[in-house]
Amino acid sequence: MKLVLLFGPQAVGKMTVGEELARMTGLKLFHNHMTIELVSNFFSYGTQEGNRLVNLFRWSIFEAVAQSELEGLIFTFVWYFDSPEDWSYVKKLHTLFSSQGAQVYYVELEADIETRLERNKTEHRLQEKPTKRDIAWSEQELLETAKRYRLNSKPGEITEPYYLRIDNTNLSAREVAEVICRHFGFTTPKA
Repeated sequence: MKLVLLFGPQAVGKMTVGEELARMTGLKLFHNHMTIELVSNFFSYGTQEGNRLVNLFRWSIFEAVAQSELEGLIFTFVWYFDSPEDWSYVKKLHTLFSSQGAQVYYVELEADIETRLERNKTEHRLQEKPTKRDIAWSEQELLETAKRYRLNSKPGEITEPYYLRIDNTNLSAREVAEVICRHFGFTTPKA
């Protein structure tokens, strides 16, 4: 089994890269907004109850997948590198899967802020992430988060052996997925 942790700032392209990677590898995609959008029908993600429910659903899915016969999972998320809680979360997730024999891969995406602001408005993103449809709000959140948190790692900060960082400012999602497959030797599943 494989766990691919696909992370980077908002609107960097995690979901679309994850979709392409899932098509190429047969791994299941679990993008972070799947739980956020479900819960937001009842509670805002920023509330205590919203956060609790998002985490409850995510961990239930993680535990079930880690113990399953699936080939693996691609999980997308924003990692606040200056947050000890986020480091702890990633370590806990890594431990959950590796304890079941899974190999964990770290893929970090980065793109300039102008590119991310453009991607924030794409039709596909807005279709899949209804909470981002208020463009003025989501742009403001993107800009404020970029000022408040460190959303990409420092050189050498991630020491995992299966780690890849890609600047996808000028790459399509398919090109990025191809780079990931080549780098880690992922193969297309047999039909």
